[in-house]
Amino acid sequence: MNLISYLKDGHDQLAFYHKGYLYDADDMQPQLPATMSMFLNYWDDFINIAQLVHESLLKGTYTNKKGIAVDDVQILCPVPMPNSTRDGYAFREHVANARRNRNLPMIPEFDQYPVFYFTNHNSVQGPGKVICMPDHFEKLDFELEVAIVINRQCKNVPAEDADNYIAGLMIMNDLSARTLQMEEMLLNLGPAKGKDFATAFGPTLITLDSLATFEVPCHPNHVGKSWNLNMKAFVNSVQVSAGNLKDMNWTFAELIERASYGVTLYPGDIIGSGTVGTGCFLELNGTAKSKDPNFKEQWLQAGDTIILEVDALGQLVNTIDRDENSFSIRNRKK
Repeated sequence: MNLISYLKDGHDQLAFYHKGYLYDADDMQPQLPATMSMFLNYWDDFINIAQLVHESLLKGTYTNKKGIAVDDVQILCPVPMPNSTRDGYAFREHVANARRNRNLPMIPEFDQYPVFYFTNHNSVQGPGKVICMPDHFEKLDFELEVAIVINRQCKNVPAEDADNYIAGLMIMNDLSARTLQMEEMLLNLGPAKGKDFATAFGPTLITLDSLATFEVPCHPNHVGKSWNLNMKAFVNSVQVSAGNLKDMNWTFAELIERASYGVTLYPGDIIGSGTVGTGCFLELNGTAKSKDPNFKEQWLQAGDTIILEVDALGQLVNTIDRDENSFSIRNRKK
């Protein structure tokens, strides 16, 4: 299934996406809820009904239902108000490249356990403008990722069972203000403020049943589902990155096991994959400068458009905008 949340009468509305049109879930089937939050919180009550609606849309049997053109509405994050947002560190290539660019050896602990950090669950958004403050433009970056959404309350979940707690996958752009990030991490905390301002997701949540044909074995000595999904990033129509979701070393199942250890996860919690190899300017700039010290670094600027594209998940499109009326926290005198 291809599920979208959009803005309707000032509230988020859950809809099925099909061939460029949106079909409100509760209009298609009165037993279905109007919001993604309600759908996720009562997943086992609604999933079979929703799948029947999805199949009917594919077959074209809902001829009496009129869809809304997706271009005529404001698309939100598929989960507009997540309870929490964690981001993993699951791609070994990205970690190894980033450390090599800082003249550091690969950290052996990466292969011993998966890690994640919490980011601001109140600053999630879908496609569209990303409003940035002056300090954000000091090495403003994108990160090409995929995220999962939790569909059932759980705690202490072994990785072998954890895929049962995944509602689906969606594209994630972990926007990053690198100067702020590097400054605060000198104090051995973070990332925090450097990633506090915006994280974009969507435009759709694709349920796992629709991704079955893309499943491939995970890496040796790991547990959980893996998907052969090409990932690409474009800035102002120029491709800058390419990777594949199957290159995740730690699976989402293993991230769930780690996150749920001694902690309750709730429907609507989001967990990101971390950056795919080559999936951000920080890594790309570092690699290029290691080969050519005169390489001119590239960072996001006001007016730039970022397109993140993932097979079967669609395209997440965001445009960078500057808030000219804000001050700089980095330049304030103590």
